[in-house]
Amino acid sequence: MEPRDQHPRKIVPIVPIVPVDGASPTEDVVQMVSLYAATPKLYPRTVQGIFARWRWTMVVITQLVFYGLPWLEWGQRQAVLFDLGARRFYIFGLVLYPQDFIYLTAILVIAAFSLFLFTAVAGRLWCGYACPQTVYSEIFMWVERKVEGDRSARIRLDDANMSTEKLFKKWYKHIVWLSIAMWTGFTFVGYFTPIKDLGLEFFLGNMGSWEVFWVFFYALATYGNAGFMREQVCKYMCPYARFQSAMFDKDTLIVTYDAQRGEPRGARSKKAEPAALALGSCVDCSLCVQVCPTGIDIRNGLQYECIGCGACADVCDSVMDKVGYARGLVKYSTEHAMKNGWSKEQTLRHVFRLRVILYIGILLLVVAALLTSLGLRKPYKVDVVRDRSALARIVAGGKIENVYRLQIMNAAETALDFQLSAQGLDDLAWVTDSQVRVAPTESSWVSVRLQLPYDAMPAGSHPIVFHIAMVKEDGHVLSELQEKSVFLVPR
Repeated sequence: MEPRDQHPRKIVPIVPIVPVDGASPTEDVVQMVSLYAATPKLYPRTVQGIFARWRWTMVVITQLVFYGLPWLEWGQRQAVLFDLGARRFYIFGLVLYPQDFIYLTAILVIAAFSLFLFTAVAGRLWCGYACPQTVYSEIFMWVERKVEGDRSARIRLDDANMSTEKLFKKWYKHIVWLSIAMWTGFTFVGYFTPIKDLGLEFFLGNMGSWEVFWVFFYALATYGNAGFMREQVCKYMCPYARFQSAMFDKDTLIVTYDAQRGEPRGARSKKAEPAALALGSCVDCSLCVQVCPTGIDIRNGLQYECIGCGACADVCDSVMDKVGYARGLVKYSTEHAMKNGWSKEQTLRHVFRLRVILYIGILLLVVAALLTSLGLRKPYKVDVVRDRSALARIVAGGKIENVYRLQIMNAAETALDFQLSAQGLDDLAWVTDSQVRVAPTESSWVSVRLQLPYDAMPAGSHPIVFHIAMVKEDGHVLSELQEKSVFLVPR
């Protein structure tokens, strides 16, 4: 199902060359012809309906999560914090280190398959209801309507000459937009710097340069994208619009115009019978175009600019109610359902097809694997690093000594005690202290020296295993990790 091209090639008429005043008939006059017209500004009309309510429900939910999450506390710290400086990521009771990158990979796989699933079921649900571009455009347009009025009032205001009223409304709107954008940028940075400290430093003017940059960068991006670019982002910048057709098939629910019922379209009196006028149900009011946030006409078929928000379906249903016709001239449906005249129940049965079931199965498997891995995850990690300044050396007593550095990372909210040992070679001696305590959510480097009698092993590299056991105060072992390394014997 390929979207129709809404930007056909422009045919440039041949303009005859005519002499102008002061020029001889043989002189050429070059006339500049513009091939492209400027994109007109869109003034989306307010719409009410079930899909509009769903959009605003998602606006409220996403913004409650985004703005509220950094202010939640978990114990004595911020509940969700990605501390890049300390290289620790706190997600409620979970503390992750860069070594836990596999969990980020799993989350990205889940997000990808979720996108595939939603798109296969009902097209661009993400774009129409939860994408930040859609959400903030809705918020900014709501502010615009409250300040400047409805669609016709905004058009009149923009066409009017500059006046005190126009200047006041424009400045007031932009001040509100900038306030929302700044709060959005501040909240975004609050996920990477403790937001309470960030707020104090922000108002005192003591923020670091990177925090200042990202607050203003994200604020400017929000202000520009949601206030000015809007549908241009969806049309020309978002890659999802370009490959969405590859993820659709003829059983994907999309916003569809019922051409068989609606055509031929035309205006008529409420009391007139469409059959008597040889007209379809479409009254050609053009409201579906006026409410569209990307400015397309859904009656021209599926187009890549359509974000699947359902605004045209809401307004068309309201028009059908007024003229006394059945709803559903514009609705979520599939190509097969429209062609075969299926009922809603038949359509839904075909929507949940093999492809969708496979996506659901893979998604559930990945989620189950992630949750199982997190449940079995030990609350600490260990890295073994050899001391490269002295790979092997002979010390007093004629023994060979190797030096290692163990990084023990505590991912728990309490202090942990560890018992350290090494095995793999006979007569291998642990010289340094083998008892270590690591503070909550901290990382500790431990210097370890292992010694071996001079003639105990031939020259070369010999494998050993470090045992790092988490123990109670009474010495009872709770869990244990093993890390492989080598002991070098010089020639």
